[in-house]
Amino acid sequence: MNIESTYETSQELPMRNGKFANSEVVNKNTLRDFLSISWAYLTSEREENTPKKPMPVQEITAEQLNEESQDVVYRLGHSTVLLRLDNQWILTDPVFSDRASPVQWMGPKRFHQPPIALENLPYIDVVLISHDHYDHLDKAAVKVLADKVGCFLVPLELGKLLIKWGLPADKIHEFSWWQSAQLGSIEFAFTPTQHFSGRGINDRNNTLWGSWVMKGTQKSVFFSGDSGYFSGFKQIGERFGPFDLTLVETGAYSSLWSEVHMFPNQSLQAHIDLRGKVMLPIHNSTFDLSLHRWYEPLEQVAALAHNLNVQVTTPMIGERMVLSQPKPLEKWWRSSVTTPVADVAPQQVYDAT
Repeated sequence: MNIESTYETSQELPMRNGKFANSEVVNKNTLRDFLSISWAYLTSEREENTPKKPMPVQEITAEQLNEESQDVVYRLGHSTVLLRLDNQWILTDPVFSDRASPVQWMGPKRFHQPPIALENLPYIDVVLISHDHYDHLDKAAVKVLADKVGCFLVPLELGKLLIKWGLPADKIHEFSWWQSAQLGSIEFAFTPTQHFSGRGINDRNNTLWGSWVMKGTQKSVFFSGDSGYFSGFKQIGERFGPFDLTLVETGAYSSLWSEVHMFPNQSLQAHIDLRGKVMLPIHNSTFDLSLHRWYEPLEQVAALAHNLNVQVTTPMIGERMVLSQPKPLEKWWRSSVTTPVADVAPQQVYDAT
């Protein structure tokens, strides 16, 4: 693999006390912050935090994928997306376990089963990892995928964990911000986000976090990973845009952690900054990771997109979408909501600025 750095001398990787850091904010990480978040979870009156009716999911078969000949995208859940670009299969942040948690007997539980079993996936040319949180990096899934993946592109310092899990070192390639690699006809570039990392008590920010650019011969795709809103999106758009499709985090937001996750209006602004043509909201509809209703991110982004004349596509989990033929916005989630949902009026849309 040919790794080509695009660093400029003025863009050193930010560090704080020997750990990775964000370029524009310092993450909250105090006991007071932890207690505030815990108290909010304990005392908030929560409604529809999980679907009360089965979610519609379109099953994907191995035969269907083996016969695929176009550039396509399948949303498998949360931030797990399967793409076919320039005859290569690409999988983002694979999470297939029942819970986004270090243990499978407690923690956020899936709203739906994956539309395809891990074992039925085709040979995956590239797995992209944005960061090490449990809702983005699933140990059990990675171990199953190890033998049917060409390479894993991961943030700096994350490779050691994958090797510990049994992955071959020669399949793992670590990236710093703004580094890129050419695999066949596709350029993959690792770009900044505003987030944090850590899977335990003592490993906070020991590994890097970021987003991914995929530039094929005909189509370009951006995958956000997790991020708060920051000026980096505009910089990415200027350097790598425009994008035919942006996969942008839209969910699990709260004023309690607004620096590391985006409200829906910020997600749309990120898409605009990236010079995206069509936006597919991800990071929603699979796990309960915040205090809002499970379907609220999709309702909010749908209302905002209409008001701002931004093209947003919302394929249901497992639904096939050809990149050159984006599907119109469809409110499939309403069939799984107990209380009828009215269209959100402009003044009701979140304003997190």
